[in-house]
Amino acid sequence: MARTIPALLGGAILLLAAAPAAAQPATSQAVRTERVRIDKARIDRALAQMVASGRAAGASALVWQDGAERYFGAAGFADREAGRPMRRDAILQIYSMTKPVTGVALMQLWEQGRFGVDDPLALHLPEYAGVKVLTKDGTLRPPARPILVRDILRHTAGFGYDQEPLAPQNDLAEMSRQVAGAPLLYEPGSEWRYSIAVDVQARLVEKLAGVAFETYVQRNILEPLRMGETGWSQPAERLPRFAATYVRKDGQLVRQDHATTRRLNFAPKRLTMGGAGLAGPIDDYMRFARMLLNEGELDGVRILKPSTVRLMATDHLDPQMRTRHFLPTKGQVGFGFDFAVRTARPASAEENRGAVGEFFWDGAQSTLFWVDPANRLTAVFFVQTVPFDGTLHKDIRAAVYGPDYLGPAGDARR
Repeated sequence: MARTIPALLGGAILLLAAAPAAAQPATSQAVRTERVRIDKARIDRALAQMVASGRAAGASALVWQDGAERYFGAAGFADREAGRPMRRDAILQIYSMTKPVTGVALMQLWEQGRFGVDDPLALHLPEYAGVKVLTKDGTLRPPARPILVRDILRHTAGFGYDQEPLAPQNDLAEMSRQVAGAPLLYEPGSEWRYSIAVDVQARLVEKLAGVAFETYVQRNILEPLRMGETGWSQPAERLPRFAATYVRKDGQLVRQDHATTRRLNFAPKRLTMGGAGLAGPIDDYMRFARMLLNEGELDGVRILKPSTVRLMATDHLDPQMRTRHFLPTKGQVGFGFDFAVRTARPASAEENRGAVGEFFWDGAQSTLFWVDPANRLTAVFFVQTVPFDGTLHKDIRAAVYGPDYLGPAGDARR
């Protein structure tokens, strides 16, 4: 019984022994050397080339460094057929860039002592007490150890990415029950596989907080950070500002209608996903990214403690964990709590540019953000191209850093 990623769419002693020791925080190892200087013309050219090459109908990028905006630019169209240019106030679907927001929500509750990262998940969500692992011979057996909360934070729980539990008629409680009732695809803690785990995180947030997940995020993240136009639910008057989705077919980008947008953000639904569903303008997401760069605080509002941000931005994958799904395609990275974490310098010219200690994630329509503590820099890249196109990420990073940038020397594991 295999599960697939959705098309659009990232005893006490024994328990402690089963969880790998965390590496030293990547941020503490990111020793700043030469200052990265933002070249506006170079980024402008990169965005324009993305459109000219037919890989994007429109794209925009926003870069902050040393406490100030260093770049904003856009190229092409938010809606090419309507002649509507990509502008700063365009609203985009960020898909899996929702996941770090969910992780921040859950870690706020961790700071309050509501759970431990090495708690068995079933301690808080009892439906996971009876999970079974699907073996290679097709039989089911109990896992060698329980799923820990740590596992749903780092995609090591044994889940795949099953669409059925994410049906809009399910609420998060029903979604979680369906996930718990399906066989695990591997032993908890034995491999990294991108999964529905962040939607389970959302269920855990609402169970621990005693309020609906969407309400919790609105009150504790979006409103305090003044991300006023970001949400799972949007007022009808914002629909004309939504960027259209473009799907590559036979080498051409074909515009989709707004049916998916209406379903995700405007139609009544029971399910608020933790792993996707947020939409908003680029400036809103930059406020979230700046908060992370500032170690949990922005404009006098503290969202997380500095130590919690560092914990999330630490590689938590044991080096012996060799099976890592598509994660190696992101470069020399491990994985923390809802972020990929760069653990070594780029090893080849084909890898994305960046600095050791950065943490990041992206979305199914090729959006991207990253936080680079070594250079006091954070960047948000917006585009709506499917299927996911990693060449866009390579190009925007090369434009921000320069094509030969390797970052500070060192390895965050040491």
